Amino acid sequence: MTIAEVKSILSMPKRICITSHRNPDGDAIGSSLGLYHYLIQAGHTVSVIFPSDFPLIFSWMPDSDQILISDLELPKVRKVLLEADVIFALDYNALDRIDKTGEIIRPLSQVPKILIDHHREPELFADFMLSDITASSTCELVFDFIHLLNDADKINKTVGECLYTGIVTDTGSFKFATSPKLFRIVANLLERGVEDYRLQDLINNCLPEKNLRLLGHCLANRMEVLPEYKTGIITITKKDYETFDIQRGDTEGIVNYLLSMSDVRLGCLIMEQPTIVKISMRSKGDFNVQEMCRDHFNGGGHKNASGGYSHQGLKFTVEKLKNLLPTYKDKLLNI
Repeated sequence: MTIAEVKSILSMPKRICITSHRNPDGDAIGSSLGLYHYLIQAGHTVSVIFPSDFPLIFSWMPDSDQILISDLELPKVRKVLLEADVIFALDYNALDRIDKTGEIIRPLSQVPKILIDHHREPELFADFMLSDITASSTCELVFDFIHLLNDADKINKTVGECLYTGIVTDTGSFKFATSPKLFRIVANLLERGVEDYRLQDLINNCLPEKNLRLLGHCLANRMEVLPEYKTGIITITKKDYETFDIQRGDTEGIVNYLLSMSDVRLGCLIMEQPTIVKISMRSKGDFNVQEMCRDHFNGGGHKNASGGYSHQGLKFTVEKLKNLLPTYKDKLLNI
């Protein structure tokens, strides 16, 4: 499909479903709700669907209480998807990233699908794709998408707040994945009434006490630095999950603290969950954690921010990572 065909489809009210990935982050939520608030201005009936619930720190976002969660209400999600005239795929590159929701969508060949995403190697399931791995976030691309439809005037304060949220969270408050174009977009959003100080406060200063105690525990008791590989590792055990009552989103951002050390180029957060071990990686410069996660930990993502998982237990997974480091030593030391 061309953008002209997309515009034609959206020219009359439709039943639209917006989908995004499991464990939604600020970009998934911001892009989905930003697009939602844009589309309802044209009279569309819009549903937002996530496979799993989102962190409570984003519950302030307008109409976040309307989001459908497949894990909690799959029959309703199935009904809404089967009745949809258009399906959007935001912030994910393959249908298996949305679990059972993807299984429902895949056979719906007659329903136009529109993908807006910035991850590498997108699966070719969509009829229209706005895919750009150089973009800071999917929110940046939703901004572009609305402009491609010649509807820039519909980016009101509410749409702008949602898009700004995803941009701030996916760039680490403008610490990485930035560009001159991105700052022009942010300036445009501020001109439309977005209050950057208020949103930064809502996004970054909303942690309960337990999260700070968890962070302190991770840095004091669970951090290991391997200077010969410029690598830092933090592990979180099942016991830690119980002690600190860790819920979805509580570990967000912990891995970034490893990169605050000047001599660390690779930061790894390894979490022992009930059925799997989850891995979150961040890197500086040219070291590509997307390839590392893809090749060894069933995952992927971005060059400097990726994730994966293992079914082989916490101790084995940590040892596997350490055994891989000599292979990457030259790249880590930037030789």
